Amino acid sequence: MRLILILMVVALAACGQQKNKDQSSSVLKTEAEWKKALTPEQYHVLREKGTETAFTGEYWDNHEKGIYYCAGCNQELFNSSTKFESGSGWPSFYQPIRKELVAVGTDTSFGMVRDEVVCSRCGGHLGHVFDDGPKPTGLRYCLNSASLKFEKKP
Repeated sequence: MRLILILMVVALAACGQQKNKDQSSSVLKTEAEWKKALTPEQYHVLREKGTETAFTGEYWDNHEKGIYYCAGCNQELFNSSTKFESGSGWPSFYQPIRKELVAVGTDTSFGMVRDEVVCSRCGGHLGHVFDDGPKPTGLRYCLNSASLKFEKKP
């Protein structure tokens, strides 16, 4: 199932969509390569679809201006200007920088049906998206800090 999801994400990313300089191609690695490249927590979240405990991640309370990147492949994902206080204990955004930077699929784990958000470049699990966010989109991209890297921008 994970392989099918990764192949779907790779196919979406390869459909001629606009790419940034760090996003020129899909990232495919073996599990051993991912384990070597990521911290144990990043690996658990990004590759095993784990979730960090609420209010413990590095970015849930970050208020600096900048860009959030995928911790797995360094693809830019979210601008701090779209981050908001959701009260959930996880970094929450109302939209990605561009829609094609993330892919959304169905997650039926833990007896729930949720919309899983993955990086469109490497297929890494970022979190989930819900329809209880603020205007203008009404969406809440509820993400794990472990799946992100932040770069401060003026």
